[in-house]
Amino acid sequence: MSATNAIPLNPSVFQRFNGLEQGQRLRLVLGIVLFVAIAAVGLVMGRQAEWRVLYSNLADKDGGAVIAQLGTMNIPYKYSEGGGAILVPADRVHDARLKLASLGLPKGSVSGFEMMESNRFGMTQFQERLTFQRGLEGELTRSIQSIGSVANARVHLALPNQNGFFRDQQKPSASVLLSLQPGRSLDKTQLAGIVHLVASSVPEMDPNAVSVLDDTGKLLSKVNGAGASLNGDAEQLQYAQQIEQVYSRRILDILEPLVGAQNVKAQVTAEVDFSQSESTTESHKPNLQPDTSAVRSQQTVESTNGSSATPSGVPGATSNQPPAQSSAPINGQPQALTAAGQSAGNNSVKKESIVNYEVDKTINVVKGATGVVKRINAAVVINNFVKTDDKGKVTSTPLTDAQLEKMNALVREAVGFNKDRGDSVNLMNAPFVEEKVTAVDIPLWRQPVVVDLAQSLAWPLGTLALAALVLMGFVKPALKTLAESRPHVREVQLDAMESEEPERPQLAAPKAHSEPPAISDSELRMEEARQLTRDNPAAVANIVKTWINGEAAA
Repeated sequence: MSATNAIPLNPSVFQRFNGLEQGQRLRLVLGIVLFVAIAAVGLVMGRQAEWRVLYSNLADKDGGAVIAQLGTMNIPYKYSEGGGAILVPADRVHDARLKLASLGLPKGSVSGFEMMESNRFGMTQFQERLTFQRGLEGELTRSIQSIGSVANARVHLALPNQNGFFRDQQKPSASVLLSLQPGRSLDKTQLAGIVHLVASSVPEMDPNAVSVLDDTGKLLSKVNGAGASLNGDAEQLQYAQQIEQVYSRRILDILEPLVGAQNVKAQVTAEVDFSQSESTTESHKPNLQPDTSAVRSQQTVESTNGSSATPSGVPGATSNQPPAQSSAPINGQPQALTAAGQSAGNNSVKKESIVNYEVDKTINVVKGATGVVKRINAAVVINNFVKTDDKGKVTSTPLTDAQLEKMNALVREAVGFNKDRGDSVNLMNAPFVEEKVTAVDIPLWRQPVVVDLAQSLAWPLGTLALAALVLMGFVKPALKTLAESRPHVREVQLDAMESEEPERPQLAAPKAHSEPPAISDSELRMEEARQLTRDNPAAVANIVKTWINGEAAA
């Protein structure tokens, strides 16, 4: 029995692979390797984590500390373009921030009152005061940076050294430099809040001593002097513009329902008086009656002068006589002095009374208000009535004089027209010029939606296309060749079985003139064996297997 008897009728994959040519085997292996690599790369890129910003605009010291700690925690990271931010996977951003915060990272480039904790022994009073000032500046900087519109801030404090002389004391002052977020600005209330924050944090600091600047060097806060006047002019201009906008809005609100939103234009100019005036008037009324006037002071003086009843007259018998009995009637006139020159009484009384009344006076102080509207000028333009018929034809009709007069009256009432003040309202009707906007047709492949969709599907589709190319160009031809080699192996096996048939001596068939040669039994059996091999190769393979093993046929 030859060696070909060991070839089975159903060869394995390795046998068929070994039956290929060297070029075909190399192409098949290369195709399978590329297909597996593309599938692995597509799977990895499809499951690649999205990167988010962990921290941005960190100082070099803080950035190094954060990177070192991320490496310790086995958290992957990378840098953004330009190195301005540290990126980590999106699902680990919050976890990383909490862990870093528990470790006190990032510390920030601004130090506050924690500088006072590292005071060393032997520090002078000047060093302690300087450390306190730097700590206060750092705390103020942190507080100001917590405002959403502020990206970065620096605070400079001028704290003079106080001495024992009260008159020579110098007041502290401060300067704040702000760097705002792109596209953000601070309003007046926020600026006032920053100034109040700094002034309240330093003892005896006047809010006027705080200067706030932006990163372009523009003064934002109010100060005494030229800066205050400039800010005052800006506020006055803004106030006048607000008044004009209010009046313009009133005109549009009352006319747009009549003519349409885009068919009326209004402009208002307001002349506002910002001058301040103050007048004082003092008036005195005529003297009033004593009983209706207020007594300011009153003084009464009373004096009495009296003498004893001593005799008077010429000494003698007559002057020494007692006075005669009075005979004057009760209701009559008093008696005259006696002949001796004596009177009924010799007493004198003096009374003085001084009364001072308040002077009636009236003081009237009048202070003129600022921002008084002195005059209003309004200009209003109304478009023609535009009407479109059923056929799509557009017609423009001007307004009538009656309609213009009614609208003019509405505008006067809306702005509070005052003829004595010199106000003026000018309303006119004119057709508006319509600008034809040419629509630019953007190709489908340049539309933003299509571009975004293409960018999102570029990697998966590219990976799929490459895998299909490798599969169709390398793997499929090799598999086809491998499949085609299977019937060839079967024919080789059958040929081997035919070659194993022993040669038997045969007698020559009788010759006949007209009949074809008869088929021998061996050839008939061989033909049946071939047919059985084609119909049931498995059974034939078992038979051959039993022959090889030396077993009896079933």
